[in-house]
Amino acid sequence: MTQTLSNVSLAQRAWNIRRKALLMGEVQGQGYIGQALGVADVLATAYFHAMDYRAEDPEWEGRDRFYLSIGHYAIALYAALMEAGILPDDELATYGMDDSRMPMSGMASYTPGMEITGGSLGQGLGIAVGAALGLKRKKNPAFIFNLMSDGELGEGSTWEAVMSATQWQLDNLICVVDFNNQQADGPSRNALAVGAEAPKWQAFGWHAQEVDGNDMDALVAAFDAARALKDPKPRVIICNTTMCKGVDFLEAREITHFVRVEADEWAKALEKLDEGKPQ
Repeated sequence: MTQTLSNVSLAQRAWNIRRKALLMGEVQGQGYIGQALGVADVLATAYFHAMDYRAEDPEWEGRDRFYLSIGHYAIALYAALMEAGILPDDELATYGMDDSRMPMSGMASYTPGMEITGGSLGQGLGIAVGAALGLKRKKNPAFIFNLMSDGELGEGSTWEAVMSATQWQLDNLICVVDFNNQQADGPSRNALAVGAEAPKWQAFGWHAQEVDGNDMDALVAAFDAARALKDPKPRVIICNTTMCKGVDFLEAREITHFVRVEADEWAKALEKLDEGKPQ
């Protein structure tokens, strides 16, 4: 990997990402904290195991690109970009404020390391397909990693992109689905995500894996398998995650898509997270 290696474990990286996200949420008193806590293990594995990049040069042409299709997950990606050294920690307190480089929904024009503006859900994978095709035509060996939500599986544009990726044999495209079974209107399984996910993608010609998205060993193995695959086909990792992972009293809430955290609960959430800090 091109990023600087250290003896910091992936579990510690994920914990750091969760803590940074909570601190940013506390700045505004709100945010998509449930998603950030849930997807932290996936982000840690992507940035500190699977991807090639240079923190000091976020636009390095040889980098692997990380596309955040789900723009409201920006708080999670900002935390990962800080942990990776692409954004400085001292900007944490500016989250969501006027003139901040970290608006509440991710926008590529504002933030180093934010490759696309992903606020319109269901568009990210289509953008990733175009970018992956462009890289292949330029003979650039970099990968495109596209993080999308389970809710986007109900978008027709997503499945058009899925078919296109197969048509163009985009073996440099790795789609990562955060399947937390939560949408604004209720569980994803009650909307348009009925049935097992991996067989759907396989039927469209993708190499598909489904894993526990909060199991670091499973994630490492899945990312390794996706990168190493020799077949000329796109690959997807479906990550079943738990909303608000690491903060038990938030995990227990019935509505976690935009979880309500009271003013006096931010410190309590940080304390709960600290109790589970990796050794």
